[in-house]
Amino acid sequence: MKYLYGLTTAMITPFSKDGTVDLDKMKNLTNFLIEKGTHCLYPLGTTGEGFRLSVEERKQVAQTVVETANHRVRVYIHVGAVNQEDTIELAKHAHSIGAEGIGCVTPFFLGVNDREMEEYFVKVASSVPDDFPVYLYNIPQCAANDLKVEVVQKIANRCPNVVGVKYSYADLFRTSEYLTINQGTASVVSGVDRLFLAALAMGCHGTVSGVACVYPEPFVAIYDAFKVGDLEKARQLQTLTNKYILTLKSGCNMSYFKEGLKLRGIDVGYMKAPQLDLTDEEINELKRQLTEIDREARAMGL
Repeated sequence: MKYLYGLTTAMITPFSKDGTVDLDKMKNLTNFLIEKGTHCLYPLGTTGEGFRLSVEERKQVAQTVVETANHRVRVYIHVGAVNQEDTIELAKHAHSIGAEGIGCVTPFFLGVNDREMEEYFVKVASSVPDDFPVYLYNIPQCAANDLKVEVVQKIANRCPNVVGVKYSYADLFRTSEYLTINQGTASVVSGVDRLFLAALAMGCHGTVSGVACVYPEPFVAIYDAFKVGDLEKARQLQTLTNKYILTLKSGCNMSYFKEGLKLRGIDVGYMKAPQLDLTDEEINELKRQLTEIDREARAMGL
């Protein structure tokens, strides 16, 4: 199985002005991210506004990314949906088009208990072959449901293809507990950009980053520095990266990501309602701040 590692970029989804998906821009973004060194791609998650798309639109985006990547990097498709039937349909589709694996968020908005959580993930993971890896995605601040360590272990005991957890909450204690699953062999990736280096130091395989959709280079550099044991350089790079993260609002509004990419020369279209594009004043301020950070990044060789 090919797990997530290093920098996994959570991809935004480009839209036309009328709210339809722009697949040509999706191809361009995929190529941009691969050229900048990202190790894995993760479309249609929180950053990708996947929940605002129809099942058919999600299939189109997934197939576009997989075909454009063409095995140059690993592609995991996020398949979590409002209902179990759509989730399973998207999981089977991801396998059929040649993705390396899937991520699946917990049930969201409506509360579920531990038994319901377990049965949901077992059904999703069992809908695809045992050698097709599945990451369970926990983002409790958005989903309103939390995925406990003991529940993950129960799911993994029943489903050999459940290989790890994508955890997008700033709790290093829980992160360390996830790392004990399957006697310490589980793959854990952090969805908290500012904790990338800390997560690597704890034993996580990498990060799934939305900010890296705009600036993959410093994340790749952090990973490279860590892998060769240059912790001082990695710390300096994490400090720089944190400035990008704060300026781009940590993904609280994907319009900052889209405008940031446009400022880098990558046109990724518009936001999808109800979210709005940034105003001219907001764009000018974003450009001013990013220009300053870019200057600092160049001084560090990025």
